[in-house]
Formats: sequence, C-alpha cells, structure tokens
Amino acid sequence: MLHFDRALFVYNRSAGDTDIEQKLSETVPIFTQAVDELILLNTKSVEELQQACVHYSDKVDLLIILGGDGTVHTCINSIAPLPTRPVIALLPGGTSNDFSRSLGIPQSLQEAANALINGSIIETDVGNMNGRYFMNFWGIGLVTATSQNVKDNEKKNLGSISYLLSTLRTLNQVEPFPYKIRMGNHNLEGEAILLFVLNGRFIGTTELPITALSPFDGKLDVLIVSNYSLSAFLELFKLKNSEVDNDQLIELEYFQADELEITQPIKKDIDMDGEIYENTIQRLSILPGHFRMIHVNSL
Repeated sequence: MLHFDRALFVYNRSAGDTDIEQKLSETVPIFTQAVDELILLNTKSVEELQQACVHYSDKVDLLIILGGDGTVHTCINSIAPLPTRPVIALLPGGTSNDFSRSLGIPQSLQEAANALINGSIIETDVGNMNGRYFMNFWGIGLVTATSQNVKDNEKKNLGSISYLLSTLRTLNQVEPFPYKIRMGNHNLEGEAILLFVLNGRFIGTTELPITALSPFDGKLDVLIVSNYSLSAFLELFKLKNSEVDNDQLIELEYFQADELEITQPIKKDIDMDGEIYENTIQRLSILPGHFRMIHVNSL
C-alpha cells in the first residue's frame, strides 16, 4: 500500500454533482488508510479550484482529484507551471473520465479508491500548447463540433452515450478544412475533418486502437482523418499493428512527434480535454514525465 504524510482531497460542486455525499462516503475512508493527514476541500467555482491547487501544491505530497475530465484539466493547468507538484490521484467522478481510464483506474469509485492506494506512482507526460496543458488530447474539427453539440439534458441523463449521439448529429455538418503542420524542417499539409494530437488512450470512453499510444513514452501522437468513410474507420484499426506506416494508409495520417507547429487552420475552435479554446497558431510540445500520477498495477 502507498503511504503519504499529507494529502488534499479536492472536489468541485459547481461541476454539477448531486450525489457528492455518496461519492465521498465511498472514497474518503479508503484514503485515510494511506494518508496520515487528509484535507477535504469543497471548491464552489473553477477559480476557487485553481487557487486551491496552487496554494496546496507545495504543502501536500498527494493531490486527490474527484471529478471528470474538466475538473482534471483545471487542476493540471493550475499546477503544471509550478516548481513543486504533488503526486496526483484521479477519482473518476465525471461523464467520461477518459484520462483515468488511460491510467487503468476502475470506473467504480470505491474500486478506484482501493486500486489507487495499492497502485504505483509513474512519471506521466503532459501536452503543452502555448502555455496551456492537456493530459488527454488536443483536437480540431469533428471532435470540437461534437463537444459543442452535446445537449446538457442528454449528458445528464445518458452520460457517455451523449457523446455518441452528438457525433452522429455532427457528422453531416463537418466540412473538410485545410491544415498545415511544421515539424522542424518538415512540412505536412492537406485536408481533414479531424486533427488529433493525443497523449491519452481514450476519447469519449472509447479506447483508440493505436498500439504505440502511451502517456508515458515522451511522445505526442498525431492522428489526421481526411473523411468519415468506412475505409477510414477500418484503417484506424490497422494501427493496432505497430509496424503499419503512412504508406499503407489512405484516409489517415499517423505519426509521433516531440513538438510541432500547426499554422493552419487558425480560425477554428480547438478542444483540449473537452474544454473549448479559440484557435491561433498552435505550438505543441510534450513535457515528458512532468507529473507523477498513480496508475493501477495491472497496466
């Protein structure tokens, strides 16, 4: 079992939790087995959550985050620039909880808490975009439109299925856009409906069939989809074979990079871990092993 002297357990009521007391009763007693001093903090706004993460970053040796991908995104952006960062434990309290899935964390809260205190600490990569950070993905095109088209009532009542419904609604609305990518002296350009820069393995609870994709390898994984045909879908599954290269792909481009600059498009919104940002010229890089996070030993 892991052991920590002092930990901050943070959750954000503004994220819409209606059963937070039940979630706390399932998890807090378990963490007390591994932590000498456990600070429980209910933040009532994004700003308060950010301030708490910054304030406690050098005062605790474990940060427990109860929430979904948006809450995780807020926390990691708060502490990523700081010189001292605690170990992070992710408790899946949202709709998709995609990055927690990449760490092998069970999606039942009680099981997750037990797995985390018996897990292992691993140095975990984070993506950097112009001073903003993403654990799971940076995306443009279909993924952004899908996020914007999710209906609040569907998300509340149907959970992760709401993203599938939004994708189906969005497919016929998305038109190909031109892209230009610069990597050192190498340039890549074309048209796409979706451009992903990936660090995590899951999108909308679905695991991507890309064998090389890992948040522990010090690489960004770039996936470009030119259209939403059946052949594109079948090509994606070819990436389960680590020996496949771009010469064998027609509808997709896939490669790994340490850093890249996306110079076009610059007027389309981008999606980072489910949060929408205005798009300018994007300089993306990977920060290898920037966070220490608890993963489950079965990984």
